[in-house]
Amino acid sequence: MFVLVAKDVETGARSGKLSTVHGEINTPAFIPVGTQATVKALTPEDLVSLGAEIILCNTYHLYLRPGHDLIKGLGGLHRFMHWDYPLLTDSGGFQVYSMGANQRISEEGITFQSHLDGSRHLLGPELCITIQEALGVDIMMCLDECVPYPASYDYTSASLDRTTRWAERCKESTHHKDQALFGIVQGGMFKDLRARSASDLVALDLDGYALGGLSVGEETALMREMVEHTAPLLPEEKPRYLMGVGTPEDIVEAVKHGVDMFDCVLPTRNARNGMLFTRSGRIVIKNAKHRNEDGPIDPSCTCYTCKHYSRAYLHHLFSAKEILSSRLNTIHNLFYYLNLMKEIRTALRNGTFARFYQSFYEVRNENESPQAISLSAFQARR
Repeated sequence: MFVLVAKDVETGARSGKLSTVHGEINTPAFIPVGTQATVKALTPEDLVSLGAEIILCNTYHLYLRPGHDLIKGLGGLHRFMHWDYPLLTDSGGFQVYSMGANQRISEEGITFQSHLDGSRHLLGPELCITIQEALGVDIMMCLDECVPYPASYDYTSASLDRTTRWAERCKESTHHKDQALFGIVQGGMFKDLRARSASDLVALDLDGYALGGLSVGEETALMREMVEHTAPLLPEEKPRYLMGVGTPEDIVEAVKHGVDMFDCVLPTRNARNGMLFTRSGRIVIKNAKHRNEDGPIDPSCTCYTCKHYSRAYLHHLFSAKEILSSRLNTIHNLFYYLNLMKEIRTALRNGTFARFYQSFYEVRNENESPQAISLSAFQARR
């Protein structure tokens, strides 16, 4: 059940609460990515202390290893990974697309080659739901095709219609009312196709709706344009989820247009590659200028890493390829993201979102824009 708590009168920004069997999710929410039943370098206790209320795991990866039947036999994914709070699983469609798994798409589903052992598999809507129900997650995603960018109008049109038919089959295959099912809006970079996809999925009366097929190579401005166009087409009384996006700026802009949920590997993967997020912008800890700096990553940050460790020490750990580097950097980046969401929620519920929005950009470095530091070496969707 999703309940709106506050809404900004000048924009579409909103705050709410999404209730699940395993707990409540306050929105707007950022979902740390734990693809293979783990958020790399962190324990579940770490995630709770950082303020995470939900984790994303992946159907594709857990189906291939260790297998959904094994996880079910061991008590379900929550027990398997020692996480007592809400879980969401991606359908696996994006992973088949992104991993170049020698795929073939048909009405039956997606036939692909395992990246582990080369075996062939058919992931159809029914199996997609079977896997997610066996895992016992709180939010399941319908199987969809992630259309590459660029793609022709005709291909994108046919693909989104098939995605809608898959969503119908997913809904027909569900057995447990305590597991929510979200549909995924496709349509590429064509506004009329996005509108058609949203309309068709809304007609299925699903529990929530996601915006998929974005951040797949298009320019940031185009991605944001699609979000601004599509999010208001989705029901106000149900959660809206932007998949695989993105930078703090992307999140703030999407919140402004009414998006409630986000996931992305950016904070965790970038942490392992030495890029750290701060209120005033991004820093790359391996850069030589940090070698002698005694101060924390961000003087205004209250995370464990910033309380106890200097940039010089973090620079040393990264340069020495120490495991602790990944852990401390990940703690900081996830704290930053989760605290950003907390600040957004507080502003919305206090009626001060416009002030927050202005302040967010004022404190960024004057010489930094979302494009000022290339993310190409760091960023991947999931």
